Amino acid sequence: MSGANPVIVYTSTHCNFCKQVKSFLSDRGVAYEERNIDQDEKYAEELWNTGMRSVPVTVIGEAKILGFNQTQLNRAVAELQA
Repeated sequence: MSGANPVIVYTSTHCNFCKQVKSFLSDRGVAYEERNIDQDEKYAEELWNTGMRSVPVTVIGEAKILGFNQTQLNRAVAELQA
């Protein structure tokens, strides 16, 4: 995986879908940066500025995936690893 296109996961502390996304990525060997909006206000502001209003949001390249959407996550991970 290229460091130029990091995978970012916006999460909150007690979000089960966030946990699912992190497990999904870890199980596939995808490194990601977690940005917890409960722990750092600047991450909440970054997320808000993307137009997204809930978590999880997974950013892989140009793709912004809301929630635990396994189909979209599989597609984005496949493109990342291609």
